Amino acid sequence: MTTQPATSSPFAALYFRDFRLYWTGSLISLVGTQMQTAAVAWQIYLLTHSPIALGLIGLVRVLPIIAFSLLGGVVADAHDRRRLLLIAESVLMSASALLALVTFSGTAAAWNIYLLTAIAAAASAFDNPARQALVPSLVPQAVLPNALSLSTTAFEAGAVLGPSASGLIIAAHGVGSVYVIDVISYAAVLVALLLMRSPVLEGAVPRVSLGAAVEGLRFVVRTPIILQTMALDFVATFFGSATALLPIFAQTVLHVGSAGYGLLYAAPSAGAIVAGVILSFYAARIHAKGLVILLAITAYGASTVLFGVSHIFAISLLALAGTGAADTVSMILRQTIRQIATPDALRGRMTSVNMVFFMGGPQLGELEAGVVARALGAPASVIIGGVAVLVSTGIIAAVGERLRAYRL
Repeated sequence: MTTQPATSSPFAALYFRDFRLYWTGSLISLVGTQMQTAAVAWQIYLLTHSPIALGLIGLVRVLPIIAFSLLGGVVADAHDRRRLLLIAESVLMSASALLALVTFSGTAAAWNIYLLTAIAAAASAFDNPARQALVPSLVPQAVLPNALSLSTTAFEAGAVLGPSASGLIIAAHGVGSVYVIDVISYAAVLVALLLMRSPVLEGAVPRVSLGAAVEGLRFVVRTPIILQTMALDFVATFFGSATALLPIFAQTVLHVGSAGYGLLYAAPSAGAIVAGVILSFYAARIHAKGLVILLAITAYGASTVLFGVSHIFAISLLALAGTGAADTVSMILRQTIRQIATPDALRGRMTSVNMVFFMGGPQLGELEAGVVARALGAPASVIIGGVAVLVSTGIIAAVGERLRAYRL
């Protein structure tokens, strides 16, 4: 291990070898994953030309998460988290390989794309708790806010590069090529996990059981600051999720085609990278974290409304970048609060409960957005969602005194 870095350094967490391996492997893998996510939405739209079919992608992803996330959290707290990640990432790689197979064989249809998407979502219900619970064990607590900021920045960098590249590759070589690249990208994180030297940490839970899952739920319910941040996350992402409708905006509102679609899909992450880099310098200096979270989600709702009313490509890109920047500020601060407030023995289960909020919100929101878009049109769906985010945030701010006053 290298000399302990100053915690104020924007790259403090990267001084630690195992985190550096994890971060680099995750970045490469996330580029492929985001390419695949964008490709699935584009392929479903080409096959169905239906906003509801696009919204169903969210439902297909969220149902396995709801079904398996609590189990995934218990397993992450009961077993070696690196070994669990190796298994889950291998399943995710296999799902992408099968997507490539059905695409190149000409047998791709909505039903088998939905099925493989559901399998990948089930694997992520085990992957995400292990992934998030692993990070605090790779760096000292003083460096944890920086590690979380860098992890978020890696995710968003993947979300910028992935969809942008996906749109270009789809235009040049077809959807199947995107899935092949995603398969190859998983090798990076698998190699990183195999090269880590940190001691294997068997979880504190003696065995996987219903009681262990209930213990995790009980901890979240009895810790108001964690419960409030999760609830705020859910309502904001449920109402403000415009991602599922981006193929419609690209094709019929902004008329920019697949290449423009890739840029639209990447714009939130471009804003998120800027916010993540800034927070890598200043996250540890923000003490009124609860108030900043509320302000960030308010900005997220306002940016969503701006995207909905825009018919100019450049303004739409800026609005989407604003949603990404605001969401990243909120997300990093929420993660910092939750990780510090949670004992290591419960981190997997806390993360699994959060998955229902964090992933359930946007995935169910995609279905809601698709239904409203079918009835009122895509722009109206996004505008209504943005207004609902503002109203929901105001209500939670009014009743969540503990969140408003939270300082760290």
